[in-house]
Amino acid sequence: MKKLNLLISAALVVASASAMAQSKFEKDHAASFKANGIAGMDRLDRDETQKFCSDPATLGGKGDAKKREAIEKANMATIKLPSDGKYLGDWKEGEKIAQSGRGATWTDKADTVIGGGCYNCHQINKKEISHGNIGPSLWNYGKIRGNSVDVVQYTWGKIYNAKAYNACSNMPRLGHFKLLNEDQMRHVMALLLDPESPVNK
Repeated sequence: MKKLNLLISAALVVASASAMAQSKFEKDHAASFKANGIAGMDRLDRDETQKFCSDPATLGGKGDAKKREAIEKANMATIKLPSDGKYLGDWKEGEKIAQSGRGATWTDKADTVIGGGCYNCHQINKKEISHGNIGPSLWNYGKIRGNSVDVVQYTWGKIYNAKAYNACSNMPRLGHFKLLNEDQMRHVMALLLDPESPVNK
């Protein structure tokens, strides 16, 4: 019994120290930000998905699997399909959106059109020599996958809210957070799926 009490006490001390460290981190983190232009302090407000994915246990690969599943399900429920049923727009406009990283930063005005910044993380067109590699290559996306209903709806969902498929995906929730509107999403979809897009040549 004495040994059990010692173990419980030790566990409580560790939990308390962990909570204090987390609280200090959050205070220090908040103190390092300031409102500037259109970027307010609400940038620090995290939803359940963000809290789960920034938890040290999750980052260490020991996150609660059931909670991850619940978070993905909740994010899946946020995905809104195109209001008019049309998924594809103009791939030329999609390329402009993929190239643009403007909008939603403290140096932008509130009415600045937000770009997708897709090339920051993905290779999309082989002719583009500057691209990131955090995300997979999207070269020949439609050519490889085709344009079945399942592929089209999955692609829309992934752009709208990638966390529905992977709770801690690095991809921003472009539709969910209204970073891209429906028309912009259609254009990016066309860039990826239209057979006439240079991505699929």
